[in-house]
Amino acid sequence: MANKRHFDVLILGSGLAGLSLALHLADHKQVAVFSKGALSEGASLYAQGGISVVLDAEDSLQAHVDDTLRSGAGLCDEATVQFTVKHARKNVEWLIEQGVSFTKEGTTSETYHLTKEGGHSYRRVIHADDATGREVETTLLSKAQAHPNIQLFPYHLAIDLIQHEQDAEKQCIGSYILDIKNDTIHTFTAATTVLATGGAGKVYLYTSNPDVSTGDGISMGWRAGCRVANMEFIQFHPTCLYHPKAKSFLISEALRGEGAILTLADGSRFMKRFDPQAELAPRDIVARAIDHEMKRLGDDCVYLDIRHKGADFIKQHFPTIYRRCLQLGVDITQEPIPVVPAAHYTCGGLVTDLTGKTDIQQLYAIGEVACTGLHGANRLASNSLLECLVFARSAADDILQHSSTKTLPNIPDWDASRVKPAQEAIAISHNWDELRRFMWDYVGIVRRTDRLRRAQQRLKLIQQEIDSYYSQHNINRDLIELRNLANVADLIIRSALQRQESRGLHYTLDYPNTDTGTAQDTILHRSD
Repeated sequence: MANKRHFDVLILGSGLAGLSLALHLADHKQVAVFSKGALSEGASLYAQGGISVVLDAEDSLQAHVDDTLRSGAGLCDEATVQFTVKHARKNVEWLIEQGVSFTKEGTTSETYHLTKEGGHSYRRVIHADDATGREVETTLLSKAQAHPNIQLFPYHLAIDLIQHEQDAEKQCIGSYILDIKNDTIHTFTAATTVLATGGAGKVYLYTSNPDVSTGDGISMGWRAGCRVANMEFIQFHPTCLYHPKAKSFLISEALRGEGAILTLADGSRFMKRFDPQAELAPRDIVARAIDHEMKRLGDDCVYLDIRHKGADFIKQHFPTIYRRCLQLGVDITQEPIPVVPAAHYTCGGLVTDLTGKTDIQQLYAIGEVACTGLHGANRLASNSLLECLVFARSAADDILQHSSTKTLPNIPDWDASRVKPAQEAIAISHNWDELRRFMWDYVGIVRRTDRLRRAQQRLKLIQQEIDSYYSQHNINRDLIELRNLANVADLIIRSALQRQESRGLHYTLDYPNTDTGTAQDTILHRSD
C-alpha cells in the first residue's frame, strides 16, 4: 500500500456510529473506515441492552425527553434531547431496513418486544435478545463490506490528526495512521475526517469496555485544539460479572428491568435503603450503593438474583448471559450472580453541535467520543446506541450538504528519522498498570479532593516519562494508547477538580451536595 492515500471522508472507528455514517455517505462519497483491531471489535459489539425508542402507544416522546432530562441531573441540553428523541424511530426503522433482527413478542407476532431499564418510565428499549450490539454491528458491517465505495482498514490505529491553517482557521485534512500488522505509518488525507472512536473505559482498572476503549479520539481532538466538556462524568455500570476469568463481561441492566434484585451475601436486599426506585434507580445511585455496601462490609462483590423468574424465562430473555455464566460455573437459574461496578460509559467528550461538528473545520465527532449535551451528568440507559444512530445520520446530512472543495496541500510523510527502537517495553507496561490503578483508587465512583490531587501528581510524572519515551523511540500500539489514556486521565481529573459539587455521576465527599444554582458544564480549553 502506498504511503499516501486520499478519500472523500475518513472515519476513525468502526462501531455503530462509524458504520452507520459510512453507509449513509457511501452512495455519494469514497469512504475509508479504520479500526485499530478487528472491524467489529468495539463497545458497540458488546452492548447488551438495546436502543431507546418510543414505540408503545402508552409511551410518548415527551416522556422519553423527561426521563433523559431527569437522569441527566440538570446538565442535559434540552434541544439536543428533543432532537435525539424526535429522530429515534426513523433511525431504528433504518436499522430494520438494513436487516437488523430485533426480538418480537412471539414467533408469529409483528410487535417488537420492549424492555424497561433503570430511569425509564415506560417499556421503550428495543433489543435483539440480550446481544443487541452484536446483531446491529454484524449486520451493518456486512453491508459496509459489500459496498463498493467503502474501504475498510482493520488493525489501523490513528496516531494524530493532520491540520492545515487556511484563512486563519484550523482545518483537519486527515490523519497519520499506524498499520499495526506491518508496523508502517501511512498518511491518509480527506476533505472530511470523522472521529467515531468510542469512549475511554480502559483508563480504569475495572471496566466493562473492550480493550480498544482507550480514549483515542478524545485525546487526538484535544491535542488538535478541540474543546472538551464534562469529562468528570464517567458512568460506572453497577453490574459486571465478578469472576477471575470473566474479563469485562457485563450483566445487562435489562435483568433488573425484568425483576432481578440486588442482595448481599446473606441474601438481604439493600437498594430500598438508598432509593425509592430500588434496583431501577439510575445507574449512578445503584453503583454508589453497591460501592458503599462493599466497602462497609469488606466484601468483594454483591449479588444479582433473578432465579424467581424461572429457568424458561431466563433462558429465553437472556441466552447470552445465561450461557456465559454457565461456562464459568454460575447457573443463574439456580444461584445469584456475583457482580461489581465497573467503568462503563464516558458521558463527556469533544464538544459538538447537532451535526457532529467540532471546533475544527472539517472535523466531526459522533458517538461516545462526543459531548452533544444528550447525556448531561448521567446517561439514561440505552440512549447511547440511539445517539450513535441519530448523530451519524445528522453528520452525514451535513457532510453531503457542505462538502469541502478546497485543494488540500501536500502533506509530508511521517518523520521517524530521529527515533530508534526501544530496547525494552517495561516503562510502557508499568505506567499503563499504574495509571489505571490510581485512576480506580483515587478518581473512581466516590471521590475526594486530596485523592484527586494525589492522582494528578502521579499523572504528571507519568506524562513526562511518556513524552520522553515518545520523542526518542519508534511508536507502537501500546505507546499510542498509553499516551492517549494519560491525556484522558488528565482531562477527567481536571474536570473533577473544577466541579465543586456532587451531581450525577460525579460524587465527592468534600462537596456532597448539589449546587442549587444554574447547572454549568465543565468545559476545558487547550489553552487553559
